[in-house]
Amino acid sequence: MDTELQQQQYVDAASQSQIEELKGSESGNLAMLPPSSVNEQQSQTIGRQISIFWAKIPEYIGRFYQEYKLPIISFALLVIAVTALRIFLAVLNAINDIPLVSPFLQLIGLGYTIWFTFHYLLKDSTRQ
Repeated sequence: MDTELQQQQYVDAASQSQIEELKGSESGNLAMLPPSSVNEQQSQTIGRQISIFWAKIPEYIGRFYQEYKLPIISFALLVIAVTALRIFLAVLNAINDIPLVSPFLQLIGLGYTIWFTFHYLLKDSTRQ
């Protein structure tokens, strides 16, 4: 029942009386559109305004950069730092996935910690 109701609504919405045909549209011919109502002077004015806008874009960008120089540089440095950190962590993770490298690096870190403790922390004269 719902299907019949939906189909009727669809047919009513696209009735033939609401669709207008273009003049000269026959089965073998292409339809011709009526001439544009915008005259030549209006189109030249619009084109001139668009070209002036595009000519001033470098000036707008330069003024924006001069006004917001420090925030732009800070944001760029932040993006570069985050990207460099992600690359560093990806390389470190790739190195850590090699089978014997991870235990070897842990052994080096443990050795350095022991050396640092004996060399700088245990002697009273070297703690200053």
